[in-house]
Amino acid sequence: MEKHVLGLKLPTDPRWVNIAEKKIEDILVDHAYCEQKAASSCISLIVKFPEKQELVDMLTPVVAEEWSHFERVLDELKKRGYGLGRPRKDEYVIKLSSLEKKGGNREEQLVEKLLINALIEARSCERFRLLWKNISDKSLQKFYYELMVSEAGHYKNFLQLAKEYMPENYVTIRWKEILKGEAEILKTLEVRADRMH
Repeated sequence: MEKHVLGLKLPTDPRWVNIAEKKIEDILVDHAYCEQKAASSCISLIVKFPEKQELVDMLTPVVAEEWSHFERVLDELKKRGYGLGRPRKDEYVIKLSSLEKKGGNREEQLVEKLLINALIEARSCERFRLLWKNISDKSLQKFYYELMVSEAGHYKNFLQLAKEYMPENYVTIRWKEILKGEAEILKTLEVRADRMH
């Protein structure tokens, strides 16, 4: 899953994996909460837009998949003798939500949320790829490879849904704007070894 395939404008700092490997407990704890939030985010979209049948049909299995990822990360923590720990403030997602345009009609509001979700999945996919390629723990290599493939599918789901509810040209332009905004956000964030994003 190369950066350009995902559309990301700025690659993750290569130092991130080296530091992350030294803090694998922190990374796994943060990752567990990311999966939990991903499931919650899909549930929230279904609750807010129940009339959008394609969305309900597409995101319902994603909720189950994200929750199963949460359970799998918990297993990886247990295997290593770690507990879940407390959630940390996700500065990346907080800053990313500032890119969401407020106002507009229901479809425009929905597309904003779908594109932000697509971007979080794309960045997670890129980070999973880095861990798969570079981490020395063989069991985690396999784990992150499987999750990378899954997250790539979710990223495509969100983009496909966005094009269901707004014209493709509108979605493409808005997606490029959000990608550009995300690259600027990444430049302002320090490289944190204890965070997935």
